[in-house]
Amino acid sequence: MTDQKADPLLLDWLRESDPALRWQVERDLLRAPEDVWSRTRARIATEGFGARMLAHQGADGQWAGGAFFPGGWFDSGGPEEPEGQPWTATTPVLKLLREWGLDASALDGTAALLAANARWEYDDLPYWGGEVDCCINADTLATGVWLGADVDGIAEWFVEHRLADGGWNCEWVEGSTRSSYHSTLNAVRGLLAYEVATGGSPALTAARHAGEEYLLERDLFTRLTTGDLVGDWALRLSYPFRWKYDILRATDHLRDAALHDGTRPDPRMSEAIELLRAQRQPDGTWLQGVRHPGRVWFEVDVAEGRPSKWLTFFATRVLAWWDAG
Repeated sequence: MTDQKADPLLLDWLRESDPALRWQVERDLLRAPEDVWSRTRARIATEGFGARMLAHQGADGQWAGGAFFPGGWFDSGGPEEPEGQPWTATTPVLKLLREWGLDASALDGTAALLAANARWEYDDLPYWGGEVDCCINADTLATGVWLGADVDGIAEWFVEHRLADGGWNCEWVEGSTRSSYHSTLNAVRGLLAYEVATGGSPALTAARHAGEEYLLERDLFTRLTTGDLVGDWALRLSYPFRWKYDILRATDHLRDAALHDGTRPDPRMSEAIELLRAQRQPDGTWLQGVRHPGRVWFEVDVAEGRPSKWLTFFATRVLAWWDAG
């Protein structure tokens, strides 16, 4: 491991950002006092991306009138969407707001409104009860505990639906018995958020650790059976983060998990870390990859091939943690 400090010009570039990113740069890279970054964080609700997204919330507590898809999406079999699924409905929007650091008080009453008005497109199930998709349930678990909803049942669902090889697969409902990189990463992220907020339980922590072990024993990017790259998608970085796996999302989670658990970086991350480091440009930035297609309320990052402040922040933070040992 090598200890490398971020260039001051790069940090200045990162700091000149929307409050949703700026406060994290101030806290995690600049090591600013809490009163500095907390003031920036408080601005998320009243300006920039956060305020714009809050303005789209409906009186029923939802965005676009639906749980995971806009209201009416499947009324006639689902409209044609050649550019991918929409990201304008309640669950993907709340995921962004939570990850940006919006204080839950800005959404006071939303948990109750969703309990009353939101139903999953799958079998019309109640919103805070979750559904059958691991990735959707993971986001709902993290969002629910953030907003103060009762999502204990979803947390237990993850213990009950973990597969024999240690992880999860959203295709379990179709009979899959092999875990998925994508589903497993989303599951452990949701479980960690729940554990941080509530203390969790030995069973939930064991499930999270098993899912993390599933990824680590594959070095975060290979097939266990052959050692080959699991797929090009593992090395493609893009923001906003959706449900797909990549080594930046994985290493960022494992950083969060290690800090929570009080453990050192796992050496099995080393190859993935070097692959991440190799994508750093000479000016210290990381470039936007192919983003997840689909309708959005507005853009929050740059086009493909341009230096991404979001990716640069997350990658710089991960490497700083790793290099510190």
